[in-house]
This record gives sequence, C-alpha cells and structure tokens, in this order.
Amino acid sequence: MRIIRAFVDKWPGKRIFGPYRFLPLFFIFGAALEFTMIKWEFRGVNFYKTFKRRQAEEIVADEIRRNLI
Repeated sequence: MRIIRAFVDKWPGKRIFGPYRFLPLFFIFGAALEFTMIKWEFRGVNFYKTFKRRQAEEIVADEIRRNLI
C-alpha cells in the first residue's frame, strides 16, 4: 500500500489538477484496450466480428417475430 501511495503522490500535477491528473493515463489504457479488441484475433475471431454476428442474429430474430405476429 505504501508503494502505491508513494507512486500516486509522485505523479505530477497534484496541486493544479487534483484527482483529474490521472485522466490521460485512463484515456491511454482505454485506447489500448479498444485497439486490442479490434486487432487481436483468437482463432480468427475478434470482439467486433462476434458483436456484429450477434447483432445480425438479433435483427433477424426480431424480423421473424414481427412477421409471425
């Protein structure tokens, strides 16, 4: 816990930005996560291919449901 506290206290911008001084770090982590979700493939499938397929299945299921009612 002391190591983390020392690291946080040494991070620049404490007086001016307060807790918001970590925002750029979170933006970078978020961008890296998004990049890996787009580019990293496991067995030929990535997050967005899976998302698009599920979304298409839901649209087709809704159309079938509307046509049956």
